[in-house]
Amino acid sequence: MHEIEPIITSMEVPAIEKQILIVEDEIVFAKAVKKQLARAGYKSEIAGDLNTAKEKFESLTPDLVLLDMRLPDGSGLDFLEAVKIGENPNIAVLVMSAYGELEDAVSAMKLGASDYLKKPIDLEELLINVEKVLDKNELETKLAYSSKRERNASESVEFIGECPGIVSIRQQIEQISRLTYASDTVPPTVLILGETGTGKDVVARSLHASAALSDKPFVQVDCASLPKDLIEAELFGHEKGAFTNAHIARTGLIEAAEDGALFLDEIGDLPMDLQSKLLAVLERRLMRRVGTTKELPVRAWFIAATNRNVETLLEKGEFRSDLYYRLNVLNIEMPPLRARGNDIIILAKHFAKQTARRYGFENARFSDEAAQTMMEYSWPGNVREMKHLIERAVLLNSGGELSSAALGLTNRTRFGTTENSLAGDSNIEDMTLESAEFTLITQALEKANGNVSRAARELDITRMALRYRMKKYNL
Repeated sequence: MHEIEPIITSMEVPAIEKQILIVEDEIVFAKAVKKQLARAGYKSEIAGDLNTAKEKFESLTPDLVLLDMRLPDGSGLDFLEAVKIGENPNIAVLVMSAYGELEDAVSAMKLGASDYLKKPIDLEELLINVEKVLDKNELETKLAYSSKRERNASESVEFIGECPGIVSIRQQIEQISRLTYASDTVPPTVLILGETGTGKDVVARSLHASAALSDKPFVQVDCASLPKDLIEAELFGHEKGAFTNAHIARTGLIEAAEDGALFLDEIGDLPMDLQSKLLAVLERRLMRRVGTTKELPVRAWFIAATNRNVETLLEKGEFRSDLYYRLNVLNIEMPPLRARGNDIIILAKHFAKQTARRYGFENARFSDEAAQTMMEYSWPGNVREMKHLIERAVLLNSGGELSSAALGLTNRTRFGTTENSLAGDSNIEDMTLESAEFTLITQALEKANGNVSRAARELDITRMALRYRMKKYNL
């Protein structure tokens, strides 16, 4: 599962490597700005005219340009236009205009300026806007890269398999994608259900890649991994001073998705208080950043997924029924790997070939014993477990024929039980600490259908501690 790293970080001083070009002919003011920026940790250079500005721009390649509109040798609009059609059009430009130059400021915004300030300018206000523009530009750059990466990944994404369940899902994705081309309205929400590791994130990326908004951002959020005390600010964004360490305003992930797709993975783990706020966003298509009453329009397409049993969550009162019905407009259910029959062998061969090609090994083959063992194994971690297991086996054996021992499946039999089981007639006195721990972990994972968070709760340990032990035992 891919996880988006949290946007909110402790940031009292901006990164020292940020470079700012000050294009301003009022030297006293320009030097005051340079001094203020230096205190905040920024490097900056001053250019008093357009010619000097062009020379320094080419040599510095700044992160931000503070641009005056009226300069001795021409208009700042000419410089802005040159930046936006040049080799580095994504560089942020913050325009400074005097009273009566509103038309120039409007023209600058149309040409791609990030924002504008009216003179006279308070230096503290200037610094706040510099931080805001740099932060927004950095986020947009990351999203552009992420979007490109997701598009490239989606181009190669393919549902490997021939079982009826996968064939049906391919057809559903095609049908939903046609809806996005048929109307200018936001597509209906989609809820993807299935056990951990079945490929729900692949379905979400495929929906986005085949939709009319495939060139728009794709933002993936793992609701289970976000810190509970920061999850609201992560999703909705926040204003400066909204809480401790909120030194500058930040864009939330809902807002960052713009008119693309927002994939809310593990939506079943979203706290109840945020479920009501998310429902309000879906119903009204409006949201508020933390710390403000100003409402912003929401244009993103919402795709959600969960590996938890929604009916159980509803019965326990852990998930709002109205949110569930709002999300469950269109429904896609991923089959577990153990129910996909011969797809197990097809997928195993695909992952083996993929790994061998990536590392320059000969194509790996599976012995008849290994193939039979894979067919009998229950795959509690589903496709994700298989992918990692096959990759490890190919790397350790440099390709060639892979046996059950090479796969690490020799001590596992049908439906995921092990030779060392605490159930039945086994005597715990004959077991080592490691074998008992291994058995407890495998049984908890099986009981939780591969859900690591649920298994960790069952064992009364943290998710990180469980993942450490899973890695230790190659689970």
